Amino acid sequence: MMASAHTAPPATKPSGCLIEPEQVADVGSPVTGVIERLPVALGDAVEAGQTLAMLRADVERANAGVAALRSQVDAEVKAAQANVVLARQKVDRARQLLAQDFVSAQAVEQAVAEAEVAVQKLKMAQSQQRIYGQEQAVAQAQLGLRTLRSPIRGVVVERYSNLGERVEDRPVIRVASIDPLRVSLMVPIAQYGQVAVGDTLSIRPELPGLDALRATVQYVDKVVDAASNTFRVRLTLPNPDHRLPGGLRCKADWSSRQAAAQALPPGNPNRSPIAVPAKAAPADKVQRSPSRASVRTVSWSPEHGQPRRSQSAQPPADVLVLRPSWALSRPITPTPEARLASTNARTPPLLAQATLTYSVTLSALR
Repeated sequence: MMASAHTAPPATKPSGCLIEPEQVADVGSPVTGVIERLPVALGDAVEAGQTLAMLRADVERANAGVAALRSQVDAEVKAAQANVVLARQKVDRARQLLAQDFVSAQAVEQAVAEAEVAVQKLKMAQSQQRIYGQEQAVAQAQLGLRTLRSPIRGVVVERYSNLGERVEDRPVIRVASIDPLRVSLMVPIAQYGQVAVGDTLSIRPELPGLDALRATVQYVDKVVDAASNTFRVRLTLPNPDHRLPGGLRCKADWSSRQAAAQALPPGNPNRSPIAVPAKAAPADKVQRSPSRASVRTVSWSPEHGQPRRSQSAQPPADVLVLRPSWALSRPITPTPEARLASTNARTPPLLAQATLTYSVTLSALR
């Protein structure tokens, strides 16, 4: 019975799947307003950033114009610059008159102080000009909130509002990306490890007149649904001519699976860091060790790929050898030195929430 757990049975029966749009976006307005323009209709292809709808924005447009005009007016800055030039000229004349004993030193100090005041007024005018520029940016941003743009490249599949309707907290237009399409597939846990990212499967849509298509595996779920004991596989199906609509049911043919040609990297999650012992004692059998042998601790790291061994001075503890009942794609024979070892075989890792049964062997009991 344990030997049969090493090899998963081939999956040749087609599995049910669903063809969906890659992305679906319900475009709404962040502000309340009345729809003024709807330049797109149902079925129109739109690009990312394209205008889908415009709200009435008379007040915002006027505020933006005033802010732009205010930011362009530089009369205050030029007047402050002229005052600085005049004040510095007064300082120079006062110093010349002081050298000829026509004025007192107090007159020179007063001219210097007036020049410093003129410099500070110039800095204030320049700061106010920068503030006007920021106010213009704020006005333009408020005006931009009145324009709804498409966040993705796709097709308009729904219009929830018409011209003149008030928009508050509901979407206005739905856009769906149908190139490529997304294929969702729920697979039993017994078939885990038979498909990896990059593999291709034959997909047959339930639409008359269509032949089987090739889809590429994009994602393999790492968490199993404990209720149904299945995991999810997501595939990408090219649809450049928009011939296939979203929402179709389909069949995935596992017998036509083609593995990816490229080698998996060492840290690929589809490689298993777990080695399964070749034989395991029955769960009800307990082996007692007559001698207190030294304990060898083995630690495994996916970055290094090889186990690191170290001698421990602690007294021997009970050792539990666990064998999962979950079927692996290829058997692995462990070495006598370690129970965990890296391997190049494409065996799947253990999954969270997976319903597994273990047989336990106790050894080295004190």
